Amino acid sequence: MDRQDIAQTRALQALGWLAAQDGLLDAFLNNSGASLEDVRRNAGDPAFLAGVLDFVLMQDDWVLSCAEALSCPPQTLVEDRAVLGGGDQMHWT
Repeated sequence: MDRQDIAQTRALQALGWLAAQDGLLDAFLNNSGASLEDVRRNAGDPAFLAGVLDFVLMQDDWVLSCAEALSCPPQTLVEDRAVLGGGDQMHWT
């Protein structure tokens, strides 16, 4: 499995985590303008999955909770986002 596949798999897992959190899927849908059908249709699209990670990365507590649920260091979610987006997003550090 290459790095792109790993990043996509983890982003899909993050989407699952997001859906399991009370109210967060609705917040994601409202924030992104996506519908549930869009989520189903685009769940394999790297650009859509990058958007999922962008949303999760908006709040530190979401990052920490998601990373814990996925058994990975929080930085891994940032790295996955970079892979999915070609590594060209801004770093706010």
